[in-house]
Amino acid sequence: MTLPNSNEQFDIIVIGGGPAGSTTATMLAKYGYSVLLLERSEFPRDHVGESLLPASIPVLEELGVIDEIRQAGFLPKWGATMIWGVDKDPWSWHFRETNEQYPYSYQVWRPEFDKILLDNSRNHGVDVREGHRVLNVLFDGSKAVGVQYTDSYGYSNVASAEYIVDASGQQNLLGSQLKTKREDPFFRNLAVYGYYTGVPKLPEPDQNNIFIESYENGWTWNIPLHNGFNSVGVVVDCDANQSSIQEYGAQKFYTEELSKTSYMSKLLQTAVLESMPSVVKDWSYSCSPMVGDGYILVGDAACFIDPLFSSGVHLALMSGVLSSTYINTSMKDKTLGLACREVYESLYMKEYGHFRELARLFYSSNRSVESYFWEARRVLDNDSSLSPRSAFIQAVAGQSARGYERVVLQHGDLPKSFVGSINRIESEVRRRAEQFPLDEDSIVLEGATLIPKLAKGVVLERKPVLGEGIFDWGYVLTTLNRNNGIECSELVAILLSKVDGESTLDDLLALFRERASEDDWPTLRKALLNSVRLLYMDGVIERFDPKD
Repeated sequence: MTLPNSNEQFDIIVIGGGPAGSTTATMLAKYGYSVLLLERSEFPRDHVGESLLPASIPVLEELGVIDEIRQAGFLPKWGATMIWGVDKDPWSWHFRETNEQYPYSYQVWRPEFDKILLDNSRNHGVDVREGHRVLNVLFDGSKAVGVQYTDSYGYSNVASAEYIVDASGQQNLLGSQLKTKREDPFFRNLAVYGYYTGVPKLPEPDQNNIFIESYENGWTWNIPLHNGFNSVGVVVDCDANQSSIQEYGAQKFYTEELSKTSYMSKLLQTAVLESMPSVVKDWSYSCSPMVGDGYILVGDAACFIDPLFSSGVHLALMSGVLSSTYINTSMKDKTLGLACREVYESLYMKEYGHFRELARLFYSSNRSVESYFWEARRVLDNDSSLSPRSAFIQAVAGQSARGYERVVLQHGDLPKSFVGSINRIESEVRRRAEQFPLDEDSIVLEGATLIPKLAKGVVLERKPVLGEGIFDWGYVLTTLNRNNGIECSELVAILLSKVDGESTLDDLLALFRERASEDDWPTLRKALLNSVRLLYMDGVIERFDPKD
């Protein structure tokens, strides 16, 4: 296919200059590709979503902007303060409880933060064009080959590239064009937000925390910013409140909903609303596939989840790193790139799914408030798609600790079936810990009779795994508890391939002993025994004793 009036050719075209687009563009430029980034707005531009997570810090370091972020004066965010669940008084959790390396993130002013990231793309050689609106993605059969766009003067242009990255945000350009967008039926919310000045700080040490309060009709957020503004929002049911907003106007609806809160309304008593409130709806959705022939979706263009846990920028930055890694891999190895399509979406949806199940857990734990909003979101006891066990596994097992999980168990009013499942899971872990010999001498004594076998549902596959700037072939372990799969080392993969339900632990060790030198064997043996312990504790292998 010959593109009409196309005299511009690039390796990659990125649609949108938000955090997802700028991250993708910068990383690809660092890998040596020619990148065109088309952004419809002129930066700085207004944007909500000011609260970051610690998981964003290493990405900002990789992009080379962390010093500029610090110098901007953004407030450090050490955690969150909430009125949620059974407690009527504020309670807090802090990142340092579960993340010693990155114990804080930032509350950022998005016009300034996003401009830092976009300027960083330009500094890395990306051809950044603001005020340029992409109208549609051009295809040759099933392959994306270019874009049609209007420039800042309104003239229509066409540019071609090997890969098109859709980072168009909630405009969701490709999802709409290809009709792959699916709304989430659980989170049918809308948000109304504005900016206040003169909002009192929370008591130390929580003065920079995001504050979240649940109330009868939904929940509210309050984010302090370094420029004296506070981002204040109300999240309510979409269907039940759209007519009220249309009838009374956004500002009246907004201020009346805030007046229904207990703690937040007191914080805002002497504060001044400095902006007309904005309304954002249809917040939760995902697109599938996220990757196709010559195109990939990132950030909000790929999916968006309820803003309860401030996951938007984190998912945008993470998808920028993943998408640039995928494209870099595909440009170097087409065959491996094809295999990486499924892996990209799986990794992205694993992180998305973590926040989704966590939000569902939090919503369902707020059982002390009686209203339509909360009743419609109490689904854990009767939703067959989310069993208490699977919810707990999704929220806790194998995920990066963020501090939310134990907090909701302590402060939420959870369904009894969910609490019972948690107790059964933890009892099973304790039972396995007591059953499996933890000291090496016991393993030596029992090695001749202890016969490991794979647990039901365990699958070991050779798949692409994420490396430094590129995917490579590796091993992924899937279990009944972790259906998204976890990467495992070659040593563990070889070990599991030898577990046949007939060979004793001594037999398995002997297979490795034959190939190891005298000097290497003690270290290798210790690694193998530690692997066996962990695999057993995690339910990957079962202990089978012929004497039983």
